[in-house]
Amino acid sequence: MKQKNFDVIIVGGSYSGLSAAMSLGRSLRQVLVIDSGLPCNRQTPYSHNFITQDGEKPAVISAKAKLQVALYKTIHFYNGLAVEAVKRENGFEISTESGEVFKARKVLFATGVKDLLPEIKGFADCWGISVLHCPYCHGYEVKNERTAIIANGEMAFEYSKLISNWTKDLRLCTNGKSTLTLDQVEALKKHGITLFEDEIEAFEHANGYVEYIIFKNGEKTAVKAVYMKPPFKQHCTLPEVLGCDLNEQDLLKVDAMQKTNIAGIYASGDCTTQMRSVAIAVSTGSFAGAVINKELIDEDF
Repeated sequence: MKQKNFDVIIVGGSYSGLSAAMSLGRSLRQVLVIDSGLPCNRQTPYSHNFITQDGEKPAVISAKAKLQVALYKTIHFYNGLAVEAVKRENGFEISTESGEVFKARKVLFATGVKDLLPEIKGFADCWGISVLHCPYCHGYEVKNERTAIIANGEMAFEYSKLISNWTKDLRLCTNGKSTLTLDQVEALKKHGITLFEDEIEAFEHANGYVEYIIFKNGEKTAVKAVYMKPPFKQHCTLPEVLGCDLNEQDLLKVDAMQKTNIAGIYASGDCTTQMRSVAIAVSTGSFAGAVINKELIDEDF
């Protein structure tokens, strides 16, 4: 790519990054979107709870978004991985895996997170298809079905309460000895939620659609859906290299204006919030783009 200097570099070209790019493109800004093409929902067959796009395939939404964003001639795209970032006196330098270096006055990280999936046979095959993390995104499609929750302790109790809104046919798998309180166990029993404390051996499934949870003691339980919130880490470590703070959930800490603690660096989308959905990603990206443009205007006026 011949052009090396931009107003803004956006690292991450999925829903949030593209939304920010559109805001900035419509503000006549020179923008570079760097994306490696690995969105966290790439295995999810359908996206939900995003008005006008409910039930659409995630890849179709992002492809349509990129086509629309590309109509703004000041927006440029680079397919590759950003591997190094340096703060300079007048902005930032972002280096790619292939060795190219780009400069910008502002940087937005819309890089998402990487889920750390458990070492359970079949889990990864089902992740995003029938093993779910968000009932608002996928709960309606598996309403009233036989459903399992994998969690323990306080989180397991709260998660069970939440999911019981969509189905009463629930079983809670703690994948080892339960750390629930006696009162919590009694409350779960009162609501017909069965507790399984045995460790999980595998998921029996058909093309990613779970059919049975197999326990290490040889028992199994039939289910149509599973909910779990696995631990995660930042998909990109460059913000931390630049000095950006993480919060207690290991998400990039941003203020109400999507600003990090480092001047000139912004973040949006899944890397900043536990509310992981396409709609939220688009919203925070669009807002971040407008905030960045306003800051550039204030600096130049």
